[in-house]
Amino acid sequence: MAEIAVPIERPSLSPGQASLRRLLRSRSFMAGAALVILMALVAIFADGLAPFDPLRSNARMRLTAPNSVYWFGTDHFGRDILSRVIFGARISLAIGAMTVVLTGVVGTVIGAISGFFPRLDNPIMRLMDALMAFPSIVLAMVVSAILGASLTNVVIALSIATMPHTARIVRASVLVGRELDYVDAARSLGVAELTILFRHVLVNATGPLIVRLTYVFAIAILAEAALSFVGAGPPPPSPSFGAIIAQGRDFMREAPWITVFPGLAIILCVLGLNLLGDGLRDAFDPRSKL
Repeated sequence: MAEIAVPIERPSLSPGQASLRRLLRSRSFMAGAALVILMALVAIFADGLAPFDPLRSNARMRLTAPNSVYWFGTDHFGRDILSRVIFGARISLAIGAMTVVLTGVVGTVIGAISGFFPRLDNPIMRLMDALMAFPSIVLAMVVSAILGASLTNVVIALSIATMPHTARIVRASVLVGRELDYVDAARSLGVAELTILFRHVLVNATGPLIVRLTYVFAIAILAEAALSFVGAGPPPPSPSFGAIIAQGRDFMREAPWITVFPGLAIILCVLGLNLLGDGLRDAFDPRSKL
């Protein structure tokens, strides 16, 4: 008697396992993660990787072209560009990370409250619309100019500039989540509104929020470079990317390496974060194929 082959059913994957599988299969995510991890390691171990003190001047070696000793050359004060770029990665990534944390916390709270409580939605969103009326970099420059040039004030300025969009993304997810059946079931059981909001409804906003924060990280690095370029960033002699480029703009003909290498560092940081965000977006998209 011939045996009948019974197909073996594979166990279905949970949403978390499906997202992880998509992440591991995403070339964009893996390439972006590699670049971001590389830049993070450079920033963390800057003290050991930098061949020279980034603030130490050497008048004899001023405007030295890249060579076997000064791989990225020197600036008009004789400071090693490679060392300054390495420490600039630490400053830029620190500002980006702190901006992401502050924007994520404040923007999530504002968006969640606005989307979950209809009476508060209109006044909160009108305030966010007023902030969104200004270009992000202009708003950051105004806030930084009012507060003064310092690392903390740059983080506050960038957070205020990027917070409205983050709040709107969270609000959109909360508006959908508050209408689901399990929210009505939790209310019928007497669960407090804030508990429902932060324990159940905000789960739906996790994916879009993470993708948005990777974009905020990239925006913060670019905006910090722009603020430092115009003198509204961390005060000198902090070797941020924008400050290095600003100091080298007067020597573009005789020493282009002063601006080229920090510019390439900015490109690598932003490219890695954008690739990472693209991979995360595809992973959290339920319409993506496994």
